[in-house]
Amino acid sequence: MNSTERELLKLIEKNGRLETGTIAKLMGITEDETKQILDKLEKEKVILGYSAIIDWTKGTEEGAVTAMIDVKVTPKRGVGFDKVAERIYRFPEVKAVYLMSGVYDLSVSIEGKTMAEVGRFVSEKLSTIDSVISTTTHFILKKYKHDGLVFSDNDEDKRIVVSP
Repeated sequence: MNSTERELLKLIEKNGRLETGTIAKLMGITEDETKQILDKLEKEKVILGYSAIIDWTKGTEEGAVTAMIDVKVTPKRGVGFDKVAERIYRFPEVKAVYLMSGVYDLSVSIEGKTMAEVGRFVSEKLSTIDSVISTTTHFILKKYKHDGLVFSDNDEDKRIVVSP
């Protein structure tokens, strides 16, 4: 990956809605070059998708319960943690799965409509997988910052007044 590609990735990581023409101007390249780089990075699966970060607490009926679940598993010979991680990430409720260092092996992020729905997922789907030894569920009570963005209603101007 060259420096132009890295620069483009940094731009769209901050704002995936930037139009190709805007990206081209910001980077000092043509719009065609920008399209070619985007197509290449999408084809190579460097860019896996584009998404919006939503604050579901703001006036929507679609509130969701998010939980982080620490999972201790028995790795399988020859495939390690990959097969059990794959089995877990295929559940539609699962938003992310990470291999972790420390006491637990996997960290699983899931969303459900209620805490009971998350509980059913853990008891009926996750904990019944053969390799899963134990789980610990942590519910996210409030998001303050996610993917570098602050979730706050406080848009107050914090600049200091300077007077002569």
